[in-house]
Amino acid sequence: MRDYDNINDPVVQRIRAMAERADMLKENGLYFYNRPISELHGVDRVIVDGREMTMFASYSYLGLVGHPRINAAAQAAIEKYGTGTHGVRTLAGSLDLHRELERTIAEFKGTEDAVTFSSGYVTNYSVISALTGRGDYIISDKLNHASIVDGCLMSGAKMLRFRHNDMAHLEARLRQALEANPKAARLVITDAVFSMDGDIIDLPTVAELCRKYDAWLMLDEAHSVGVLGETGRGIEEHFGMEGVVDIKMGTLSKTIPSVGGYVAGRKELVEFLRHASRGYIFSAALPPAQAAAALEAFRVILDEPWRVEKLRTNTKQFISGLQERGFNTLYTETAVVPILCGSDELAFQMTRECQLRNVFALPVVSPAVPHGLARLRATVTAAHEPDEIEYAMDVMAEAAEKLGLFEKLEQILASDARL
Repeated sequence: MRDYDNINDPVVQRIRAMAERADMLKENGLYFYNRPISELHGVDRVIVDGREMTMFASYSYLGLVGHPRINAAAQAAIEKYGTGTHGVRTLAGSLDLHRELERTIAEFKGTEDAVTFSSGYVTNYSVISALTGRGDYIISDKLNHASIVDGCLMSGAKMLRFRHNDMAHLEARLRQALEANPKAARLVITDAVFSMDGDIIDLPTVAELCRKYDAWLMLDEAHSVGVLGETGRGIEEHFGMEGVVDIKMGTLSKTIPSVGGYVAGRKELVEFLRHASRGYIFSAALPPAQAAAALEAFRVILDEPWRVEKLRTNTKQFISGLQERGFNTLYTETAVVPILCGSDELAFQMTRECQLRNVFALPVVSPAVPHGLARLRATVTAAHEPDEIEYAMDVMAEAAEKLGLFEKLEQILASDARL
């Protein structure tokens, strides 16, 4: 057994450093991660430590968690198939339910076919590394999700980052890749909606540049399906540009209240991934209940379009109301709403004040975001009612006043030119 008292061991040093940081936060009543939720009352209400709180940290943007049709579909799948499959999809784990889900995803995303994976992280990690390799070039937005970054590193391709949503810099990177090796594959990959900032990638310009420099385009729609577009189909519908994205990646664990990930695209692409993607070949199939829940969720989105409209209304109320109260919400246009606090300590203190008054929001601090840009990462859903949103904003504004947040944030931003 490894000696954890050996302070000269570099692995032990890393473990101890993280433990010490977590212990310090716990001792000061500022640790809010991994707290068990004992009950869900709909989507917008949760029981934590015996208290009912309004949930402002949910990824269930359309409020589909606990939907009776989705629950019934999951229960029926267990009755028919049991709780698991016989193994990996390639050998013994494929069910007709999996193929029905994939056909539904393809139809929803306007593509020829789709393939599902065990998680969103596995989807990005394995698809990127299957499509690109040494000698190729991947051009990636600086604020892309960690799963994209890890997939780029795994691929062995040369990763060129461009400044966040900076189209001139993206073009410079594409030109750099083309000039370095005209015969190499070029893949541009970016989030559609950025998970920490809530802003939207400039798809029209990205698509134009990909055509100009003969590059493949892959979009991660984890936070845009159900959020963008008239019917919630995502970023292409939002911009009225159907069919411009080559590789449409998404998750089944946010708007879709299940687990897993997918890629939708041409039949040839999907067939390649079924035979070349390690995350598909060597991971067990989605459990039947989860596949059935995801399948029914796509149907519910189309059958209940009011949810997309209500989310849009709630998002507008939340963003504009926070800004009117003096908060900096960066460039968000979506249900992901950063509430800038500046220092890690202020983000933790804001979280404590909110939760003491039964508003469940959570902090995001360095290194998940740059030092000096710590925030509450709040989310609004179609399940929230206007009075709940108003109450949460009032609580946040009173907490900010109590902590002197706006004055301290102004000092932090003024003292660091990078911010």
